[in-house]
Amino acid sequence: MITALVEIDVERGRIAETAQQLVDIEGVDQVWSVTGDHDLVALVRVREYDQVADVVPGRIDTLPSVLHTKTMLAFRVYSRRELEEAFNIGVE
Repeated sequence: MITALVEIDVERGRIAETAQQLVDIEGVDQVWSVTGDHDLVALVRVREYDQVADVVPGRIDTLPSVLHTKTMLAFRVYSRRELEEAFNIGVE
């Protein structure tokens, strides 16, 4: 699984609307409204690197309210939840 974090700058007054549009995009797992230099951060999870291009410049950047994006690809995920899910595969 390829994981990317996308920092997103949005037109003033359109954060909630844009966040909802983002979560409707296939490959966008979660969207957070955040403090700091950016308005939103999207967690993108896809199976192949080419799909990152489909999601970020292909879908996220084309939303009219999106002004700018910055994408970071994750090398590894360190998460208690991720580890628990990995060990629980096939366990009912």
